Amino acid sequence: MVAAVLFDLDGTLLDTAPDLGAALNSVLQANGREPLAAEVMRPYASHGSTGLLTLGFGHDFSHAAEKDKNRLRTQFLAAYEDNICQGTCLFQGVSELLRALAERNIAAGIVTNKPTHYTQLVLRYFPELAQLPSIVCGDTLSVNKPNPEPIRLAADQLHVAYHSCLYVGDAERDIVAGRNAGMTTVLAEYGYLAEHDQTAEWLADHSIAAPLDILQFLAPK
Repeated sequence: MVAAVLFDLDGTLLDTAPDLGAALNSVLQANGREPLAAEVMRPYASHGSTGLLTLGFGHDFSHAAEKDKNRLRTQFLAAYEDNICQGTCLFQGVSELLRALAERNIAAGIVTNKPTHYTQLVLRYFPELAQLPSIVCGDTLSVNKPNPEPIRLAADQLHVAYHSCLYVGDAERDIVAGRNAGMTTVLAEYGYLAEHDQTAEWLADHSIAAPLDILQFLAPK
């Protein structure tokens, strides 16, 4: 029996790629670079500021001095915060899924690597997510995914056993963390996957093409 479903945020519950991509293009243009197409940036949307800036600046970022990396990160985060949730939206079916979980008395929570500050800024626009009883962010603990401890903390906050939880995410770190936490893992194939991702090697227990596909793993009402 599933007692709780825990979710990654970006690329699993929320499509944040439009705003993250816009922030990257803002930084690229401010530094004399050409903007990137949305479809190029989308697979990297859950890789954080470092992943996106590496995509945009290539070796110029990865081999830059730390002070220069920090300057670009600061520009990126400022651009993101200034235009937070201009294009971000729930993936289709998320609201219905959360209602279905509540009807079955199945707890739900969020475990994201997104820092608390930005998570809270985003969730102000999505009350159905903000009211979930467990929201663990990338800086809640001293470690984050793929370390399993943030996911275990969420289960502890919900007072459910690890083995009775599903953990749903769109990145390898999500599946690794969920497996190591002793949970059943579900790969969100609708999220931010790149063509080169070898998802079969991640060894997720299940895969879904849309959020409502999670209902197949739950007992009927």
